[in-house]
Amino acid sequence: MPPRQVKIDDAASFVGTTPGVIRDYHEIGLLPEPERDSDDRCRYGYEDMIRLLWIQKMADAGIALDDIRDVFADTALAGAASGRDDTVVQRMRTPDGRMGLLSDFVTGRLKGLPEGSLRQADLDNLLVMERIFGPLGAAVNAGRYIAFATHPGLREESDRVDAAEEALDDTVAVDDPRVAQVAARRHAFELVLQAVIEDSGLAQSDEALFDSWEALRPATADEGEDEVGQGAGRGEKRVSLIEAIGMMPYDFSPARLRCMELVQELAAHESPAS
Repeated sequence: MPPRQVKIDDAASFVGTTPGVIRDYHEIGLLPEPERDSDDRCRYGYEDMIRLLWIQKMADAGIALDDIRDVFADTALAGAASGRDDTVVQRMRTPDGRMGLLSDFVTGRLKGLPEGSLRQADLDNLLVMERIFGPLGAAVNAGRYIAFATHPGLREESDRVDAAEEALDDTVAVDDPRVAQVAARRHAFELVLQAVIEDSGLAQSDEALFDSWEALRPATADEGEDEVGQGAGRGEKRVSLIEAIGMMPYDFSPARLRCMELVQELAAHESPAS
């Protein structure tokens, strides 16, 4: 089960940096001060990790730290007053701009979509998928958002199901009837989504992705198959896939986690093996 918050060491390992670098980000205003536990230790949640991942992507792309800070600032662009070129800052504030920070293997699948059809939350999810499962895993997951972009009604229903899941907060007991109801709704939606993906030819595109990945990946890719997709980088040790999944926090209540379990059970009953 995913944690709700993680320690700074786990946050650094997941992102591929060091605790010292994260502390520096706090010092220069790139990251807000984190929550602290009863022992005054820093704790990082989902939004913190997403921001850290984008910061690392931007830094790796050669974007100056001052510009990265402006990307996340809520106030007017600092560059406008200082005379700095704020084109990069403006672009990175949009989903279309940040899409270019994902690997070419992922962005290649998303090219051709109408401008504005991808949401920031979509890219956040692809960013995490790429970090854990690598470019291939994220590229396959991108089919979901291609279906949403080309079937607006599907996106609307996805929003409704997401909202129902989010309503399963800490005030809802795990045995509340709503948990099973939302699980059934999620399962039904995923079946419809899968049917759309198959009917639109996206499933065949997924199969082609595997062939393309086999041709593109380095000869050494077989080593460390169970390690986190992008590697730790910056001299940090790589972490296993299981460790990486446990380092990415999601603020899910017990009721929502139970809902997820029920969805998996429903999917297992639908499988041919059953």
